[in-house]
Amino acid sequence: MGQIQVKWAGDDSRMFLGRDSLGRTVVAGYWKKEDDGTWTEWRGAKASDLLVISLCACSGYDVVDILQKQKVALTGLTVIADAEQAADPPWPFVHIHLHYVAAGHDLDSKKVERAIKLSEEKYCSVAATIRGVTQITHDFEVQAA
Repeated sequence: MGQIQVKWAGDDSRMFLGRDSLGRTVVAGYWKKEDDGTWTEWRGAKASDLLVISLCACSGYDVVDILQKQKVALTGLTVIADAEQAADPPWPFVHIHLHYVAAGHDLDSKKVERAIKLSEEKYCSVAATIRGVTQITHDFEVQAA
């Protein structure tokens, strides 16, 4: 894995520009100037939400990959997360529930369920990283394409 870098945008912002190991960028935080009526507020993703987005993307990638290797006629996958954080600082995530919506032609729900379990328990590095401190649960539904 290559180097990951985050750079503060400066001034009075709380905005950070991140670059992943492949050079792609993401913006986190915000930049507002309350005393300047001409300033338009800039908003990036909430940094802690990026962890949940990463979990959804990591697991979603695995599920699609597994089902495509099985020649399953998957036409869509959405992963919806409900995340609960502790009430006190540092506000760690205590529970993340993932709801998978798989769409396709004649999808076998057992194959979808197995792909999700393989992702969450074996392949997804984000799930493996947070599993010890965060309870991860899931459910899923299968929709016809």
